[in-house]
Amino acid sequence: MTNLPTAEQPQLQSADHWQLTTERLTIRQLTPADAPFMLALLNSPLWLHFIGDRNVHTLEEAARYIENGAMRSYEQYGFGSYRVSLRDTGEVIGTCGLFRRDTLPDIDLGFAFLPGYEGKGYGYESASAVLAYATNELKLARLTAFCNPENRASTALIEKLGFQFEKRIQYGEKESLLYGKQVAPVSGSIPAVEG
Repeated sequence: MTNLPTAEQPQLQSADHWQLTTERLTIRQLTPADAPFMLALLNSPLWLHFIGDRNVHTLEEAARYIENGAMRSYEQYGFGSYRVSLRDTGEVIGTCGLFRRDTLPDIDLGFAFLPGYEGKGYGYESASAVLAYATNELKLARLTAFCNPENRASTALIEKLGFQFEKRIQYGEKESLLYGKQVAPVSGSIPAVEG
């Protein structure tokens, strides 16, 4: 079993102040003010190659993407995609979070980083903190993660986090590898969220 780094207790004073911190990172909810970062991430070469073009090409479109995606998910489900920044400098480097997708039965873990921040352990550190939050605070029993079969770095990270390969799936127009993980003792099934 892989030992995951522990996150400091999340600060839950209000939605505006929710955050997780790790040794090197701060993880918090996205807001429309993060549009410049999101525009850069959504149009980065690895995002376009492995995830796909989201047709977000202006700051206004990036702000709407955050509002209609992450912020709506926080309201509906209590979780979503989170902004990951360097704790020392505040520089935003990527996203990591939990997603409820209509076509998948379980909540999944996802992450993406700007060019130049891959291979430095930030994905593992942020995903470990989000996994701890999902287990300890949200009381989720099972999570999935999926990625493009060609994305060897994401596959390696998902496996390092303790997810086990389950099957190939079709997600959108792309084939993906689906992994699963029991993150807490099962005390019943995860309730389906309507919406």
